[in-house]
Amino acid sequence: MSDSEQNATREPRTDPGSDGYDCDESFDAVSEEARTMGRGFFEESSAPGSAMAHLYRGEIHRMKLWRERLDRTSNWAVTLIAAILTYAFSGGDRPHYIILVGVVMVTVFLVIEARRYRGYDMWRSRVRILQRNVFAYSLDPSQGIEDPDWRPRLSRDYREPRAKVSYEEAIAHRLRRVYLPLLTVLLAAWLFRIFVASGTEGAWPASAAMGAIPGTVTTALVGAFYLMLAGITFRPRVWQATGELRRSEVGAWDDIE
Repeated sequence: MSDSEQNATREPRTDPGSDGYDCDESFDAVSEEARTMGRGFFEESSAPGSAMAHLYRGEIHRMKLWRERLDRTSNWAVTLIAAILTYAFSGGDRPHYIILVGVVMVTVFLVIEARRYRGYDMWRSRVRILQRNVFAYSLDPSQGIEDPDWRPRLSRDYREPRAKVSYEEAIAHRLRRVYLPLLTVLLAAWLFRIFVASGTEGAWPASAAMGAIPGTVTTALVGAFYLMLAGITFRPRVWQATGELRRSEVGAWDDIE
C-alpha cells in the first residue's frame, strides 16, 4: 500500500473543538475536578478506613513526636541539675553561685520547652477536635456533637496553622508540670548552701556575695526571680489550651465508679 493510500485510510485529524468539546472548557472541567477532589473524603458514608482515619492517625503520630521533644528537654534539665548539685556539694570550697548558674540554665530549658509546647498544642488541639466531634459522637450519638462548626474550624487551622496558646501560658504550663519543682529544688539547695553549709565564707549575707555583688543584692535578685515564676505559674487565667488535664480534674476521677 502506497503512502497516499495509507494516508487516505487514516482517520482525519480534527481541529480542537471539532469533537464537540472546546479545549478551554475541557481544561476548566478537569481543573474544577482537581480543585474539589477532596470534597467527598470526609463524608459520613465513608468507611472507617477512609481519609478521616488516616488523618487522625497522622495527627496522633505528629503529636507523639512533639511530646517526645518535650520529654527530651525535661530529661536534659534533670540531668543538668543532678550534675550541678553533685559538684556544688562535693566539697566545702565550691562556690555557691554554681547553683545559680544551674537556675539560669534550667530557665533556658524552660523557655525552649515552652516554645516546643506551643507547637505540641497545635497538633494536640486537632486531635482533640476529632476525638470530641467524630469518635465521641460515633461511640455515643445520644450526646450530640460538641462543636457543630468543627469542620470549618479544622479547615481554617489546616489552611493557616497558628499557635493556640501564648508564650506566657506555655511557660505557666511547663512550670506547673515540671520546672517549678525542679527550680524549687535548686532554690532549696542554694539556701542550704549559703545558710547552713557556707563553710569558710562566713554567715549570711557575706556567704551569698558574688564578687563585688553584695549578698543582700544577690538574695534580693533571686527572691524577685522566684516571685516572678510564682506569679506566672499561679496567676488566675482562662486557659486557652483545650483538652489539657488540670490537677483539679484528675481528682474528679475518684468519684467515678
